[in-house]
Amino acid sequence: MTDGRGHYEELSDRARHLLRVLVDRYVREGHPVGSRTLSKESGLELSPATIRNVMSDLEDLGYIGSPHTSAGRIPTAKGYRFFVDTMVNLQSLSEVEIRELQERLERKAGSGRQLVETASNLLSGLTHMAGVVTVPRQVVGSLRQIEFLPLSDRRVLAILVVNDTQVRNRILNVDRNYTADELKRVSNYLTEQFAGKTIASVRDTIVGEMQRTRESMDRLMADAIGIARRIFAEDSGNEGGYYLAGETNLMDFDELSDVDKLRELFEAFGRKRDILHLLDRAMISADLQIFIGGESGYQILDECSVVVSPYTVDQEIVGVLGVIGPTRMAYERVIPIVDVTARLLGSALKSAD
Repeated sequence: MTDGRGHYEELSDRARHLLRVLVDRYVREGHPVGSRTLSKESGLELSPATIRNVMSDLEDLGYIGSPHTSAGRIPTAKGYRFFVDTMVNLQSLSEVEIRELQERLERKAGSGRQLVETASNLLSGLTHMAGVVTVPRQVVGSLRQIEFLPLSDRRVLAILVVNDTQVRNRILNVDRNYTADELKRVSNYLTEQFAGKTIASVRDTIVGEMQRTRESMDRLMADAIGIARRIFAEDSGNEGGYYLAGETNLMDFDELSDVDKLRELFEAFGRKRDILHLLDRAMISADLQIFIGGESGYQILDECSVVVSPYTVDQEIVGVLGVIGPTRMAYERVIPIVDVTARLLGSALKSAD
């Protein structure tokens, strides 16, 4: 788990303990916490006046704040970050919970997309927040062979052999009818040019450098590039995007229940762009990451926290999964759920190959 987002002032053991009690109480109850409540729950022999002084110091340092005119305090994003980085005690999932997760994923092992959808539903169900899982990227696919077969009505069946064992079929609509001999020459040309290269590398080459040199090719080779571009444009549709489940759960949290805020948040979920950018950032790291409030860089998520972890197949990061919820989330519970689900999804996807 990544930590150390910034410099923290030195806090006394008493201040740290009271901050932890305040965070725990606020996460559990959702109401500002007063000095009397802290006095009862802290287990410390401190007067309410002493506790008020400590809370005042924590507020001056930016760890807690006072909403409106309430006498109580709530954690700030900085307070949550300090809690997560230095005080969180993770609540490990039980063997029964892990086995149930594994069994539910294994029941969907026939389809990568079904696995991803199931994982997002599991994350939502376990946390009662929004579960999000990106569609796995086939970054390690290595092209072995391309074949084309003519069909009727200006259509062509494209057959891609990837990693020697995976076969992908695409039906393409083309500008004219091609003979079997023409398509054989196209197949030979593309296989010769790209065999052994990764799918991502082939796509980049086709849409980039080879497009710039189309004018110098003969008609058939130009057609070959045009057809290949269409194949890999469609193939890339299997990458990117995500499955989101349980977004309506966010309506149950008072701090997110404002109609205008919810509308903006749901619109962001629908557009996907900003959420995908955030998830792509998370793929850079091999570790679980936590974006609290404004740390995401997207104003629409200022009232939210996002706990995400990459998932891997054969030690290669192929996607990200996580939970989106209010900053007032049970991090001690959510973090292990995200971590375990990421590992189980990677294993299930490998078994499904």
